[in-house]
Amino acid sequence: MAAVSLRLGDLVWGKLGRYPPWPGKIVNPPKDLKKPRGKKCFFVKFFGTEDHAWIKVEQLKPYHAHKEEMIKINKGKRFQQAVDAVEEFLRRAKGKDQDLTIPESSTVKGMMAGPMAAFKWQPTVSEPVKDADPHFHHFLLSQTEKPAVCYQAITKKLKICEEETGSTSIQAADSTAVNGSITPTDKKIGFLGLGLMGSGIVSNLLKMGHTVTVWNRTAEKEGARLGRTPAEVVSTCDITFACVSDPKAAKDLVLGPSGVLQGIRPGKCYVDMSTVDADTVTELAQVIVSRGGRFLEAPVSGNQQLSNDGMLVILAAGDRGLYEDCSSCFQAMGKTSFFLGEVGNAAKMMLIVNMVQGSFMATIAEGLTLAQVTGQSQQTLLDILNQGQLASIFLDQKCQNILQGNFKPDFYLKYIQKDLRLAIALGDAVNHPTPMAAAANEVYKRAKALDQSDNDMSAVYRAYIH
Repeated sequence: MAAVSLRLGDLVWGKLGRYPPWPGKIVNPPKDLKKPRGKKCFFVKFFGTEDHAWIKVEQLKPYHAHKEEMIKINKGKRFQQAVDAVEEFLRRAKGKDQDLTIPESSTVKGMMAGPMAAFKWQPTVSEPVKDADPHFHHFLLSQTEKPAVCYQAITKKLKICEEETGSTSIQAADSTAVNGSITPTDKKIGFLGLGLMGSGIVSNLLKMGHTVTVWNRTAEKEGARLGRTPAEVVSTCDITFACVSDPKAAKDLVLGPSGVLQGIRPGKCYVDMSTVDADTVTELAQVIVSRGGRFLEAPVSGNQQLSNDGMLVILAAGDRGLYEDCSSCFQAMGKTSFFLGEVGNAAKMMLIVNMVQGSFMATIAEGLTLAQVTGQSQQTLLDILNQGQLASIFLDQKCQNILQGNFKPDFYLKYIQKDLRLAIALGDAVNHPTPMAAAANEVYKRAKALDQSDNDMSAVYRAYIH
């Protein structure tokens, strides 16, 4: 959105991060809520919800001038209810020279459905406010009545503290991390692997007040220099998390030279968040425990954006006490977590989840290409799907990737193919048929042969058009 001239009281369309534009009004922020540093922004209260947000000026458009445009591109019952709330506000304000507050909608509650889903934030006093911007340029304040806690996102820059070990300890500078019920653990946290998922996880650990020592095997990430070895991180931290790409990488990280196992001693804790097979995670658990360490598997369901937003779903299994010790960390990085029992259960469940997701993505791509070759509008197909029972953020985002030809990775194609392969092997191990996953896997293999491995999983579309 282009920058415009705005002032207090103006009705606007506000866009926050990846979420679609929504109608709101520029209002005065609460006295105890400081304006974020950086670019100029306004405090906006949204119609039809109880949400508030600091929005950058370039992400705002005047309401009246762009009403027809927004109504045309945004659909859904609750979006229409929000627009109706604006019109009701205008009817009430007509002829009155006073600053009226936005009427609350009694019908717009909870998450929106369809393509507009996830524009609604409504944390309670027991939940942290999630900052959708990884650079902290804006944050949300959502109040239902009179919350007992005033939510503040950490807007300070990160302070880098180089340790003598050569690893890098990071903490949020000058912050107290008062975020709902989250009190950051006083345990020293380590994190190994700062790829698409790991970088966002670490950012959210920092925002919630944890002190984190990081190591990455390839490039410099998160403003931190590389630690010398995984062993050093583990030996200096109480709980070390790891998130790497596949079973081989997970094993090399633990069993390789100067690996995790070299730093494990009684009481040290290791949490593997990688998506791997049950045999791999069981082997890693055994060697960690054999050295007196504690082990938890905790693969995550989500993508880069959800990782950045602290909205991952965490599937954990193994040491129940360690799971509880990780409580503040899991609250910082995810919207919910599940404890699934013994080691191996989380790996199996994660593969099943990704098998479903990968197969669905292949079907979406197949449908869009069939529409194209039969002379049907791909955009119209998306519009129809978005109004039906299949409507979801995933469907809308992946279709938009295809329609725009933008396959910047949010979840690497090579990794979803890896997960399909492992899920098929899981089915083979218990003599259970997985014909849909097997068919989808062949399409992803074709896409990899077309050099799409490092693109987003939606690039599987290209396997159908070559």
